Amino acid sequence: MGGGDVIEIEKFRKYARCIGLLFQAVDDILDMTKSSKELGKTAGKDLVSDKATYPKLMGIENAKKFVGELPSQAIQELTYFEVEKAAPLNHLAAYIASRKN
Repeated sequence: MGGGDVIEIEKFRKYARCIGLLFQAVDDILDMTKSSKELGKTAGKDLVSDKATYPKLMGIENAKKFVGELPSQAIQELTYFEVEKAAPLNHLAAYIASRKN
């Protein structure tokens, strides 16, 4: 997929932005809702260090709603590309949205 034209590059940029936001929002939610044992790392660190997180800024339910919307936004950017080539990136969006730790 290297050597893309301006449109392709912009589509990938938008996809990457959605994926980055998705990963962070899921991470923030997990930090608030899972135990350290479930996460494999110390839970609640964001709250203790008073970080600006999606649940803190939006509320937990709105953060979850945001996470529910981002995969389809990311995948929408990939509809420009051949289905077979975009498939791994589509799966990545779904995986990040459903991760448990």
